[in-house]
Amino acid sequence: MATVRLDQKKRALVRSIPSSYTKALARFFGAGPTDVELARRQQQHYVDTLEANGVRVHRLDADENHPDCMFVEDQAVVVDGHMLLPVPGHPSRVAEQPPIAEFLMEALEGVQTCTMGGEARMDGGDVIRVGDLFFVGRSSRTNDLGIASLRSLLDFFGHELRIIDIPEHALHLTSISSTPTDTMILVPEGYLKPEDFGTLPKGCELVWIPGEEAYGCNTIGLPNGKVMIAEGYPSVKAALEERGLETIEIDMSEIRAADGSLTCCSIFY
Repeated sequence: MATVRLDQKKRALVRSIPSSYTKALARFFGAGPTDVELARRQQQHYVDTLEANGVRVHRLDADENHPDCMFVEDQAVVVDGHMLLPVPGHPSRVAEQPPIAEFLMEALEGVQTCTMGGEARMDGGDVIRVGDLFFVGRSSRTNDLGIASLRSLLDFFGHELRIIDIPEHALHLTSISSTPTDTMILVPEGYLKPEDFGTLPKGCELVWIPGEEAYGCNTIGLPNGKVMIAEGYPSVKAALEERGLETIEIDMSEIRAADGSLTCCSIFY
């Protein structure tokens, strides 16, 4: 989830990988995971990296009934002390939310919680933020009613929301874009266009990456000027390092196999 600023990334929530992970959804980047133990080692490296860079990580137990439960990003949208609990866009993932919501409501003392109802649908993976400007992907998992619920929350803060239509060959907005800093958005060529983002705040830039490295455009910026990136995307690595950022490469092969990316695996709060 990319709805917190760099200075807000002090704590993160993750969830363990169930043995049923080989049944996780896969349609876009992945062909389906096959090695649960490798996925668990990759997740541990992910957690170790966060902790080594000053982020306190809490891990929830896995749920064997929900193969995708490690992808916590989709289950909550945390914005400046408020939390939106969306109805996930895929029916199989709806029941993953209760333990995540329960933990966050306790961890975020005094948090104001909003919920969705009716036919509203949204995955947290469809939201990114630069400053007080938010982008939401209208995708196969996020519909107009879900976007309206998010807009109601952001209107409370006076934050702006812009809608981006996600191409059919992509899952989420964060699947193909991310904010490694508070003033930079990585975007793959051939997926989105400059006009999709409109005029950005002063000092912000779109950094275009070759389309074949679309998966690598999902990154996690850390408060210390470092950026976690998926291993094997040299254009992403070069673009970030040219801008003075230090990159930390993470093997994401078995996470990618279930259409998962770096941001999918945690909620910062």
